[in-house]
Amino acid sequence: MNPAELRRANAGWTRFLPFLSWLPQMNHDTLKADFIAGLTVALVAIPQSLAYAQLAGVPAYYGLYAALLPVIVGAMLGSSPALSTGPVAMTSLLTAASVMTLAHYGTEQFYTYVVLMALLSGLIQIALGLGRMGMLINFLSYPVLRGFINAAAIIIGLSQLPAMLGLKLKNSTHFLSDVLHVVEHADKMHTLSLAFGAGALLALALMKKFTPKLPGVLIVVALATYLSYLIGFEADGGTVVGTIPKGLPSFSIPDMNWRASMHMLPAAFVIAIISFMEAMSSSKIIAIKTRTHWDENQELIGQGFAKVMAAFNHSMPVSGSFSRSALNLASGAKTGMASVFSALLVLLVLLFFTSSLYHLPKPVLAAVIMMAVFSLLNFETIKDAWVANRLDGVTAVITFIATLLFAPNIQNGILTGIILSLMLFLYRTMKPHIAILGQDKHGVLRNARRFNLPKLHPKLTAIRFDGQLYFANVAYFEESVLFLVGNDPDLKVILVVCSGINGLDASGVEMLNNLIERLDQAGITLAFSSMKENVADVMQRTGLLEKIGSENIFISERNAIKLLTERLGEATALDADANSNEENAK
Repeated sequence: MNPAELRRANAGWTRFLPFLSWLPQMNHDTLKADFIAGLTVALVAIPQSLAYAQLAGVPAYYGLYAALLPVIVGAMLGSSPALSTGPVAMTSLLTAASVMTLAHYGTEQFYTYVVLMALLSGLIQIALGLGRMGMLINFLSYPVLRGFINAAAIIIGLSQLPAMLGLKLKNSTHFLSDVLHVVEHADKMHTLSLAFGAGALLALALMKKFTPKLPGVLIVVALATYLSYLIGFEADGGTVVGTIPKGLPSFSIPDMNWRASMHMLPAAFVIAIISFMEAMSSSKIIAIKTRTHWDENQELIGQGFAKVMAAFNHSMPVSGSFSRSALNLASGAKTGMASVFSALLVLLVLLFFTSSLYHLPKPVLAAVIMMAVFSLLNFETIKDAWVANRLDGVTAVITFIATLLFAPNIQNGILTGIILSLMLFLYRTMKPHIAILGQDKHGVLRNARRFNLPKLHPKLTAIRFDGQLYFANVAYFEESVLFLVGNDPDLKVILVVCSGINGLDASGVEMLNNLIERLDQAGITLAFSSMKENVADVMQRTGLLEKIGSENIFISERNAIKLLTERLGEATALDADANSNEENAK
């Protein structure tokens, strides 16, 4: 095989195995840059992984397992070179909330279902990627997403209050009741736990502001762990991470429960979509900053296989992390090898340093989670959505409120938002903008009402329909045309400027057929101009063009107005003014 053929063969494989595009190009410089970036990310990822395991309701070592092989798989099979895969706050919360309805928090059954959720959500992502369905993510509108993220950030933060206060309270099926329960039992809080948690939160905030280049999370966690060991925090009643198994995670097929799987599928779909939204946001930013291409469908496949690997390692669902990806990119990561180096450091921790994590206070992990989600809060985006369009603002607010009310089942909040978005989309397309057109002094057709323009001709009216002509709005189009007829006894020709009509379906064809017949009986002609090729093709195939008549179809609106007014035997007001000016000039 010659070099050209070899390159073509590799190009085909890289579509399915993206690491083949960057692995052969590794050199001393890229290895060095990736090693530094991987080390930097690992210093943040290790304590965060422990914290997010706590958020997901599983033992701390689940987080470390999720930061090992799934990270490598995500880097190898994903299309974005600097995307950092692993445990993330939003996915961890969604997992805990979804599984909580099926099993008691903190039980072996709960842990089994968390692993199963990783498998199901991963398989859904793989299926979406293989089906080239990355475009489905666009159904989640920005106002819905921001309303959900703001509510979820509040839920995540408040969910850590029991750990922060050292309270051991059982979770119910209503999050707001749990928060009230915490307030009612605030007098029973463990003072030393509060000191550790509040102190860690303050230290993290100060380090983020004054020393952002230092690994603040690692430093705070290390100091808190050492202090916990010195003062005997556990002996005083505090809760610590405890024993973390040394060595590699086991590799086996997850326990399958088909009945539970059917119950979990809707939540797994939501986790698949929401977790990919975070990965997609990071990938887009990376692509812009590095001026590289990324494939949303291949990234779906990569993230899906990372989740499946997490399940086979008996771990929790993972996703692309926005904060760690930004750190990875800022640290100079060149390829996915940076994530591999990050995972190798996690491996060293699992092999040699698990005993060092025993005395890590759980209130400190709660502080790490709280600090991470503070950056997610942004109510300005909801305000901006309201200013841009009142209905978008209402959708964002309803999604926000619904997510809070449904918590801990926050997937119902995002589903509410998605349904609202679809309803809003249908509402907007059911009644698209229809403009009655007038002609300005330059001969350009514009909105007559907005620009205070006179009627084109006593017997001619031109309208522009801004939207696809399909089943949901054909009745509105027909009613609008008949309204013009009913309110203008002199009307003889209606010109439809089709520059805004992007599509035509069978319902639109049938409506136009009937409308042409009704108008013809009333002595009124329906003419068309500026028709797009795809619309003309539909009319041609269905015989509608023949019914309209070639004499009533025009290339441009200017051409249409000239010929139609000549047919009516009178000039437009603009032409009359022009002729008058010519006579005066003579």
